[in-house]
Amino acid sequence: MQNPHDIHITVYGIPACTSVKKARAWLDEHGLPYRFHDFKKQGVPPERLDAWLHAVGWEKLLNRQGTTWRKLDPAVQASVHDMASARALMLAQPSIIKRPVIEWQQNDQMHISVGFVPELWQQWHEPS
Repeated sequence: MQNPHDIHITVYGIPACTSVKKARAWLDEHGLPYRFHDFKKQGVPPERLDAWLHAVGWEKLLNRQGTTWRKLDPAVQASVHDMASARALMLAQPSIIKRPVIEWQQNDQMHISVGFVPELWQQWHEPS
């Protein structure tokens, strides 16, 4: 098992989001310290968004199932067709990003996950 002090975790999201709450609870239960970045108060860091887009792809990062997407004008929805258009929308409306986005850094390796995926985090926490 990794020493938790060798792991640097940042959780990006919105405090009221159910998936964010579950992720934070999972990390707490496993004794893993993390930093929380609140999209509502702190916005989306453009350089981190670029890293996520390249790591997981805009289709995975864009939450087309949520209320924010459903409330968008159909013309705005139709205008999102590539990474650049998705990026612009995510910066303008952070709630459109699927949550949580977790950056999990161990030594020189950065893992990025989107959504509540404890089975993946468990693999990162206890690499075989």
